[in-house]
Amino acid sequence: MQMKKVYCIGELLIDFVAENQGKDLTQAVQFTKKAGGAPANVACAISKLGGSAVFIGAVGQDAFGQFLMDTLMAHGVDVSTAQRSQTFTTLAFVSIASDGERDFVFSRGADQTLSYQSSLGKQLQDSMVHFGAATSFLGGPLEDAYGRYLIDAQAGDCTICFDPNFRTDLWKNNETEFVQKCLPFIAAADLCKFSHEEALLLSGKKELSAACAYLHQLGCPVICVTLGAEGTWVSTLGGGVLVPSVAAKAVDTTGAGDAFIGCLLQQLAETESPKKALAQPELLRQMVAKANAAGAFTTQKFGAIAALPTQADL
Repeated sequence: MQMKKVYCIGELLIDFVAENQGKDLTQAVQFTKKAGGAPANVACAISKLGGSAVFIGAVGQDAFGQFLMDTLMAHGVDVSTAQRSQTFTTLAFVSIASDGERDFVFSRGADQTLSYQSSLGKQLQDSMVHFGAATSFLGGPLEDAYGRYLIDAQAGDCTICFDPNFRTDLWKNNETEFVQKCLPFIAAADLCKFSHEEALLLSGKKELSAACAYLHQLGCPVICVTLGAEGTWVSTLGGGVLVPSVAAKAVDTTGAGDAFIGCLLQQLAETESPKKALAQPELLRQMVAKANAAGAFTTQKFGAIAALPTQADL
């Protein structure tokens, strides 16, 4: 049985993380350059666990873009479908204040220039496609390509996964538009991964089980709501169950959600039919338990991609 490819569509960017943690960006002086972008993190998570991940996204033809492409290739991710743009590579500047709140400045660049390729749309046939871009609904050719690849994935009988990756910093006073843009993806997805905040925001509900019931009505049969140290709430049409996480001494939660969904997708890609696997409650619970362990492992090191586990770590 051949393992299915998982196509991860969206942004790949540079995170400049302030060295003097506990201060906001006005006082930050030194920064460490790290590869980032949720879909790229997921692709690396899948590949590090022995899966087959393909990244679809755009970076600049500059040194930062080259660093990002080199990073993905070093982790075994197929970047043959990635695009190089004349636009400067997207950058994010992040500082973590003493109260744990992130101070965040976003300099958007090449990620939004991703252009749709109809030949690639045909290539998606019978694969798995992960839509997990934080920047995909912010306009530019990327948003158009994102929507068109969703149509291709549906037409090609792909297993579709959606993670909205809501970033408050990117959607201040504009949450309603964000919710509207997510709805077609929730309706088309076989699997959705939300944070607790995202589940409530997207459903307009105040309580998790009501939120999941509403999101199922939109069309998604399997919803995983990550709850940090508590574990993951797995909701299917047959009901919900909390799958506990494993204890970990967290130093940096960046990328934990990406490690979780990457590990879950990697396991599904190894089954004969990911859609059928998602419909088996006990198998799904076992897979989520392992994915929880991947997420917990990632919180024990700084950075996202560098902290991702291999099979031996789990």
